[in-house]
Amino acid sequence: MMTRTTLGKSEIPVNPIGLGTNAVGGHNIYPNLDEEAGKQVVRTALENGMNLLDTAYIYGPERSEELVGQVVKEYGNREDVVIATKGAHRFVGEDVVFNNAPSFLKECVEQSLQRLQTDYIDLFYIHFPDNETPKDEAVGALKQLKDEGKIRSIGVSNFSIDQLKEANKDGFVDVLQSEYNLFKRQAEEELLPYTAEHQISFVPYFPLASGLLSGKYNENSSFDDIRANSPLFQGEAFKKNLEKVEQLRDISNSQGVDIPHVVLAWYLNQPSIDAVIPGAKRREQVVDNLKTLEVELSKDEFKQIHEIFS
Repeated sequence: MMTRTTLGKSEIPVNPIGLGTNAVGGHNIYPNLDEEAGKQVVRTALENGMNLLDTAYIYGPERSEELVGQVVKEYGNREDVVIATKGAHRFVGEDVVFNNAPSFLKECVEQSLQRLQTDYIDLFYIHFPDNETPKDEAVGALKQLKDEGKIRSIGVSNFSIDQLKEANKDGFVDVLQSEYNLFKRQAEEELLPYTAEHQISFVPYFPLASGLLSGKYNENSSFDDIRANSPLFQGEAFKKNLEKVEQLRDISNSQGVDIPHVVLAWYLNQPSIDAVIPGAKRREQVVDNLKTLEVELSKDEFKQIHEIFS
């Protein structure tokens, strides 16, 4: 029996281990992506009971949604798949601006539906806040689309606590997606307590800190993608971070799994974190991520991890 949980106040059942698809057609994020390999990653997820697929307009742009849509169509059982996507980016010439205007969000949903080749989106997020639109009005537009059956649940992403409160004024927000991992724990101050109190699912992105929490790097590792400029991967900080990750090895060994499984299980032990969406570039990574569901952390282990990264 595959584990299932629900997203926030929605009744949408998901495997707690989802798939982040920014490496499926996300040519603007990762160099030299193989699209067929990306589609195989999505197929493997679905074949193994992983039903939450997280994509976005800006991954590609557009291409990730198209590839995910192709695989879901080929898979055939649309009702067994939970597609999450995001919109808010608008190109003005070469520049990208964020737009949360109700009319623009409705347009984003229509275009995503076409790229995904589907009649409805299970979870649609406002990807980034703009500085102009009242957030309850932006969410109100998504509520209209929900009432029309075009989306099934409402998410916001990268919102501050004040923006989240405004967005959720009428209680319509089901999911918040925000950056959170053992190295970046600011969400514990206000966001996680708020989501727990209001039955909003918190979905962390970069849960493995772009691979830093995978336990597979050493101080000689080098990077040519988004990690090349990340402070977590620089100089002395990088060495100290690797030492912290290494301290998780005893726990992972005792559980008979690898470090990432312990890390992801730690998140799933937090109130309101109902699902995680680690990315994958290869099929075997997808299957491997599912081992997280085998991990049962004791209270002492949970506390120990908390203290290593406090």
